[in-house]
Amino acid sequence: MEKSRNPIAQKLLESFTQFHRLNWRQSPIVGLKSSEIMLLFCIKRTVKSDSVGIKVSDISSALKVASPTVTQLINGLETSGFVERTMDQEDRRAVRVNLTDKGKRTLEKVSDVFYNSFDGLVEYLGEEESSKLAELLSKVFTYFNETRKENF
Repeated sequence: MEKSRNPIAQKLLESFTQFHRLNWRQSPIVGLKSSEIMLLFCIKRTVKSDSVGIKVSDISSALKVASPTVTQLINGLETSGFVERTMDQEDRRAVRVNLTDKGKRTLEKVSDVFYNSFDGLVEYLGEEESSKLAELLSKVFTYFNETRKENF
């Protein structure tokens, strides 16, 4: 006999499933994968303007993916002119990665697309509901993050 499910829990599950169908992982910039955009944002967030760049291993740690995966992404981004690699002057074995001007301009476009989308959501829901939604989603994240740690 099948276990009876809480109808509210079922409704929440269905709501979250709908987001999967939206294909949110699709890149807002034609020709770039979402993983490449995440890597570009990681570089932007980590590298200061006076910095020599970030090491592949540091990107790998920040994104929680293997270094060979990061290297492949960087190869494609470098070929397309979004990033550049330089030799680390203090450790010749290490390579540093920086955004190019093209990479910076592209991230500005991506940021505009995302922020415009969420500005539209705030306009659609209203400020009060939007604020409540943000608060609830933060609680949802905390809940799943804590239960995930307990289950693994």
